[in-house]
Amino acid sequence: MLIENLIPKKSRKQERQAIEAGLEVNARMGWTQVHDAGSPLQDFEILKEIKDEGNLPIRVQLYVENTKDAQELLNNGPFLDNQHQLTARGIKLVADGAIGSRGAVFFNKYEDYDTEGLLILKKDETMPTLIKALENGIQIETHAIGDLGNKTVLDWYEEAFSMVNDKERTITNPRWRIEHSQNIRPEDQIRFKDLEVIASMQPSHAIGDLHFAYKRLGYERLSNAYPWRSLLDLGVVIAGGSDAPVEIGDPRIEFKAAVSRKDLDGFYDEGWHLEQAVTREEALKMFTIWASYTVFEEDIKGTIEVGKLADFTIFSKDIMVIPEEEIMTAEVVKTIVGGKVVYSK
Repeated sequence: MLIENLIPKKSRKQERQAIEAGLEVNARMGWTQVHDAGSPLQDFEILKEIKDEGNLPIRVQLYVENTKDAQELLNNGPFLDNQHQLTARGIKLVADGAIGSRGAVFFNKYEDYDTEGLLILKKDETMPTLIKALENGIQIETHAIGDLGNKTVLDWYEEAFSMVNDKERTITNPRWRIEHSQNIRPEDQIRFKDLEVIASMQPSHAIGDLHFAYKRLGYERLSNAYPWRSLLDLGVVIAGGSDAPVEIGDPRIEFKAAVSRKDLDGFYDEGWHLEQAVTREEALKMFTIWASYTVFEEDIKGTIEVGKLADFTIFSKDIMVIPEEEIMTAEVVKTIVGGKVVYSK
């Protein structure tokens, strides 16, 4: 008997209950939209059921996992929604692992183990996907954490861009993403801008990893770690996220981490490069207008102005002006999506 047959499978009803619970948690935390990175099309069908019943509390951008479901999306094109509630326009790829497990792939070995990490993707299997995605208007987001992982993904993106010219593409600027973009050499940071690749980054990773990253990488490589300020100064678009459920998923944590680069207790390690922190205005943009740009919706949401969708969150305190140490005391009072209150304290 296969081991997997001993593990109880979730029924569709259980899957729906789990999805509904997750949506409610996100609304309670103050998110008006999530980018679901790497789910099966079955989840999309469940989300569509919820949407058709009028019970989808927040907006969802679903990126399909790299399985046969990805091939279905490549063949059929994106699933778009003129109400902008539920969209599946992209595929999630995974190039390497994480720093904690020493799976993120680097040019040089880890300081505390005899390995450079592991490149998961194979070029000959990946390039046809990238080429077809450009031809059919599919957005690609690829998990890459190590400096070699990021460089390799940029290399493959650049090669695909050169093979499919603008006239052969469904979308001229495909706004492809690299998820996490944690450790990037300066020469590759420039390539993010040159190739118009979006850095999709989660500030909470930096304040979690600061407790052990120096052991894995040594202090010299930390100068290339979580380079928010450097990327912004180059003109790179950064989409802020939470990486929930790997991380807690609290937008206050993400905002505080971005503007302070310190953990919730105010701790930071030597060589942690506090100069890579961002301003509060920039942090706000990471989670609003730049995140909207990432999914081709900057013209309809991401800022509060006439003619745009009424998506916004009300906190009990103004996180743009209160002292850093008070940011975590600001509570979500209301989450409003499309003018409708989806959570109220």
